[in-house]
Amino acid sequence: MPTLILVRHGRSTANTAGVLAGWTPGVALDERGTAQAAALPGRLAALPLTAAVTSPLQRCQETLAPLLAARPELPLHTDERIGECHYGDWSGRKLAELADEPLMRVVQQHPSAAAFPGGESMRAMQARAVDAVRDWNARIEEEHGADAVYLMCSHGDIIKALVADALGMHLDLFQRISAEPCSVTAVRYTQLRPFVVRLGDTGDFGSLAPREEGSGEGRTGDADEGRTGDAEVGRTGDAEVGGGAGAP
Repeated sequence: MPTLILVRHGRSTANTAGVLAGWTPGVALDERGTAQAAALPGRLAALPLTAAVTSPLQRCQETLAPLLAARPELPLHTDERIGECHYGDWSGRKLAELADEPLMRVVQQHPSAAAFPGGESMRAMQARAVDAVRDWNARIEEEHGADAVYLMCSHGDIIKALVADALGMHLDLFQRISAEPCSVTAVRYTQLRPFVVRLGDTGDFGSLAPREEGSGEGRTGDADEGRTGDAEVGRTGDAEVGGGAGAP
């Protein structure tokens, strides 16, 4: 079965603003995110990619633009099933405000029971993303063979949920996984089990350094679309919605 390269979009304007973007339109890459996207073709140069699949959201499409320019022959497909979690009424709100919501504790400690008001449950988010990967695995193998490599550009919580599935972890443990902006995660699928062969690889270890006092940033840096995923890991033990934004 194929090897899947999961790329999280580059850092976005919502990340730096501390806003939970979700499916809010018009959320673009910020200056750092644009630089991260520009470096992606070089990072993936050794991989014989057969196809790219992207979330329909602007920040993912912008992340893949330099790669597609460098590889004009690479087929691009859009799949809504790997789009960001539908955060419903939480979309567009500041993460600092959401931290006091009772639901945030559920999102952090028991995400399989969490459903966003006016949005979807985290179980539904994982299920649709896993279904998408299974479908694309079958399609890529049929068209390109069992040793094919393909790419998906998606979002922090989606990638973390897919990694949890690949590792055989319950969704309630997925907040232990981190996927920084423009990080690369690789999963090699076989008939019997998946193998996670890369996890959240950015090639940069700066985000592991202790934060400076008074900097206002957690160890994983700015806030992602929201972090049901990585908010100030190591300080509060919680993960911000959307997977965390990484170091600036």
